[in-house]
Amino acid sequence: MDVTDPAPPATALAPANLAAARSASTGPVVARALGLLAAFSDDRPTMTLSELARRAEVPLSTAHRLVAELEAWGAVERNGAGRYQIGLRLWEVGALAPRGPGLRERALPYLEDLCQVTRENVQLAVREDDEVVYVERLAGTRAVGVLTRVGGRFALTATGVGLVLLAHAPADVVERVLAGPFPRHTPWTLSDPTRIREALAAVRERGYAVSDRQVTADAVSVAAPIRDASGEVVAALSVVAHRGTPPVSVLAPLVRTSASGVSHALAARPGRRPVRTPA
Repeated sequence: MDVTDPAPPATALAPANLAAARSASTGPVVARALGLLAAFSDDRPTMTLSELARRAEVPLSTAHRLVAELEAWGAVERNGAGRYQIGLRLWEVGALAPRGPGLRERALPYLEDLCQVTRENVQLAVREDDEVVYVERLAGTRAVGVLTRVGGRFALTATGVGLVLLAHAPADVVERVLAGPFPRHTPWTLSDPTRIREALAAVRERGYAVSDRQVTADAVSVAAPIRDASGEVVAALSVVAHRGTPPVSVLAPLVRTSASGVSHALAARPGRRPVRTPA
């Protein structure tokens, strides 16, 4: 080719091929970065770089590069001991999730009222795939010990909020969950699909769920559904109390009234302050 000849045009990628090329070049990197963030847990809130790489199952050199980028963005940060922990920037982004803090903001006044009246644990949760995710938890002055935490996950079949959310979940979700396995926490934890189906039918019939000694042997949970403006169940609210004091017959109306109040708050027009229903 003569030096004066024009260079041959570059071969353009078709849109589908271009998307595939981009996915191939960025997909594994994104997945590995997310894997590093997912390596943090309740029992491992802080880690060294070596521990983080080992738990995320990535080479140390890769972890070093990705963690540096995550730290520069604010997704992770180092504490006084030099160990990595989740950064504040990640919490700021998470706060934009409408099913998390947005729901929490509307529900919090009703949760506080219910907690003050019962002096027990009050919890707010949503369904994520086949699990419960806790959005908020308030502990009263006489609250029984619980295993849940804000941001934590739990089986749908064991908790009051889980039974409510599963009772109103799509049929394919119900069938997938009922195929098992069923984590057992106490001798009373439901593990028979037939009994779980009966419990779900009871939730739909009476409007609330009762989880009696399903998670801990000294506690009972009473939960009710929270609906959006279209009537779809988007969350659940519960009280977790010492078993028998107060009885379910007392807790159920309180929980249902509070859940109804949150539902009205979700349905209210933006900027309009909903009328709070006394708990």
